[in-house]
Amino acid sequence: MGIKSDQWIRRMAAQHGMIEPFESGQVRFSERGKVISYGTSSYGYDVRCSDEFKIFTNINSAIVDPKDFDSNSFVEVKANVCIIPPNSFALGRTVEFFRIPREVLTICLGKSTYARCGIIVNVTPLEPEWEGHVTLEFSNTTPLPARIYANEGIAQMLFFSGEEVCETSYRDRGGKYQGQTGVTLPKA
Repeated sequence: MGIKSDQWIRRMAAQHGMIEPFESGQVRFSERGKVISYGTSSYGYDVRCSDEFKIFTNINSAIVDPKDFDSNSFVEVKANVCIIPPNSFALGRTVEFFRIPREVLTICLGKSTYARCGIIVNVTPLEPEWEGHVTLEFSNTTPLPARIYANEGIAQMLFFSGEEVCETSYRDRGGKYQGQTGVTLPKA
């Protein structure tokens, strides 16, 4: 299994719409000034967080249950900044829509800029032939409120190709998160 380079990422985005919208280089400045970088890197792609967030709250004293998740456990926010309470978490989604090729496994990792502030992005795979906006999980491990910026870099995607094409893809087995477009809560 080999990791894919910037040249491969640019080719797959152009020929197959693997990442939309796609930025072929690293963006560090925008009309707003300096931003947390996003776009193509040497061996990956730095994704942006959209302005849609679901912030965990315990107002209703719900029990977190992945088989029967109570959507009242979150407060929905649409903003350029998300403040995550101390020792809590929030969900967001990528600006980018992904179409993962059948011979590729993609891994989402947090960016060091946020990790150095105690904000952890959950490591998660994007399986062969999965497509959609990626729901991102942010944990604030600090005793202080933490800020996440919309439309700036938040995580990096690494692309690995298998020596063979997989026998059964995420699409083949009808994966429950296939085609998601918004911040998607757990499904049983």
